[in-house]
Amino acid sequence: MPQQVRGVIARAKGAPVELVDIVIPDPGPGEVVVKIAACGVCHTDLTYREGGINDEYPFLLGHEAAGTVETVGAGVTSVQPGDYVILNWRAVCGQCRACKRGRPQYCFATHNATQKMTLTDGTELSPALGIGAFADKTLVHAGQCTKVDPSVDPAVAGLLGCGVMAGIGAAVNTGAVGRGDSVAVIGCGGVGDAAIAGARLAGATTIIAVDRDARKLQWATDLGATHTVDASAVDAVAAIQELTGGFGADVVIDAVGRPETWKQAFYARDLAGTVVLVGVPTPEMTVELPLLDVFGRGGSLKSSWYGDCLPERDFPMLIDLFQQGRLPLDKFVSERIGLDDVEKAFHTMHAGEVLRSVVIF
Repeated sequence: MPQQVRGVIARAKGAPVELVDIVIPDPGPGEVVVKIAACGVCHTDLTYREGGINDEYPFLLGHEAAGTVETVGAGVTSVQPGDYVILNWRAVCGQCRACKRGRPQYCFATHNATQKMTLTDGTELSPALGIGAFADKTLVHAGQCTKVDPSVDPAVAGLLGCGVMAGIGAAVNTGAVGRGDSVAVIGCGGVGDAAIAGARLAGATTIIAVDRDARKLQWATDLGATHTVDASAVDAVAAIQELTGGFGADVVIDAVGRPETWKQAFYARDLAGTVVLVGVPTPEMTVELPLLDVFGRGGSLKSSWYGDCLPERDFPMLIDLFQQGRLPLDKFVSERIGLDDVEKAFHTMHAGEVLRSVVIF
């Protein structure tokens, strides 16, 4: 029987979010209903509210979540009621050209639930990243559920569902940071600091955090940065070069996603170094560079989608590392809030006052 629960929606561009009653259908074939325990407030949710993804309002926001499987639909064998899961938005299909080439982390046809969650008047909701977890319960595809150790705090576990995984993966998966490498990270919010934690985990010896906010630079230091650069006071490119023997870093990660920061990343890397773009640009942004500079510096220019992660491989591994004390995921949880505090959390996040606010159910 369909269930009526609370959910946070964005009804129109720029309008404050609303806590309303929504309807969750019984799971159909391949679908699962998950009871949400915690969900992080990610900038992507704010981007949905502002119309930066598409205009398919109303949106059911929230996607960085952990919870417990409540019911499953026909044909679901990967999870069962009672399983503790992190929700992910890359449920690989196994059949697209990327999957068939052995690159499921680039799956071009990821699965979402077929049925729609609705408002009580029948209006269909568009769930953020196919998840919609600012709700007591949500409906997802079974492939969006990754089982992890149930003893882990859901406020911590859920963050792997998006931003923290994106940052760690940008360093470890996309950037292929290795032992002894030098790494610079431009932008030290949640994603950038996760990239710093990932670089430290991978064995980088020089990890340079670049930001304009002293508070964020302190967070970066706490998560593994060996050096900090205040980009409001000095030239970031020159500072990175100075800290790397005049050469530039082996890997530079742009966690901001603006033309000016990407150019800084491009020129702050060593010859044959790697640039990783994990910050998300807006559609109107462009970059112009001398083509000779692109040729002459060599190396790799990469973008990182979801940290190029494979959830069923990476989520349990990172949880294990957290439990071993080798990955301080708990440091990303700045505050725990209620479901009716999401709008306030957007303002706090936009002001750069937190790494992550996490809704606790």
